[in-house]
Amino acid sequence: MRTPLAPPSPDESPDQIEFERAAAFIRDNTLILSPPLVPELSLHLAEESLPIWLKTEEELNKANIDPPYWAFAWAGGQALARYILDEPALVAGKNVLDLGSGSGLVAIAACRSGAASATAADIDPLAAAAARLNGSLNAATLQTTVRDLLAEAPTAYDVILVGDLFYEANLAKRVMAFIDAAAVKGSKILVGDPRRSYFPLDRFERIAEYIVPVSRQLEDDETKRTAIWRCRPAG
Repeated sequence: MRTPLAPPSPDESPDQIEFERAAAFIRDNTLILSPPLVPELSLHLAEESLPIWLKTEEELNKANIDPPYWAFAWAGGQALARYILDEPALVAGKNVLDLGSGSGLVAIAACRSGAASATAADIDPLAAAAARLNGSLNAATLQTTVRDLLAEAPTAYDVILVGDLFYEANLAKRVMAFIDAAAVKGSKILVGDPRRSYFPLDRFERIAEYIVPVSRQLEDDETKRTAIWRCRPAG
């Protein structure tokens, strides 16, 4: 039986991968699995990284593309989703942005916790398709966008959730600039991160911590100590 699909978002670019083709690729190359720290949710996930990476390059007819981050439940996203599900008042009735959403896990957790709206933002069209499929799997109505929100002035979201986005220097700088601008507008920022290479520890305070089961193939370990962080004011 095919998974029922959520309607497309109105701002999806006309030249992105046609959704049905993307959805078929995702279904054909993933299994429906539950992230270890969030067993009440189900996602289309890959069991191994290299095969799906190679198939993604083949599907897009491009070499040296970014890894298919959407196909894995990363430690920061799992921790953030767990925290939101356990503390639903943080997002209940609020407009929520899941920045760099990948699989859409955090946006789905926000929906399940009573968010008024949840937007899964990722510049990868396959990630947008995965988020929509995963939303449908979990009876979560979410929006998606493939716009590069880091290149825009932030909209006044009530809550912005950031999972595992501090793995590259330039990306980390752009994320912090976006976070700082959003905080000025009144957004509450929560970050799930296991202290990746470019995580600016001096800008955050830890409010919760988890031991997250992860893939040794991706993380060179079987668990990752991962925290939920609250942003300190810039200055």
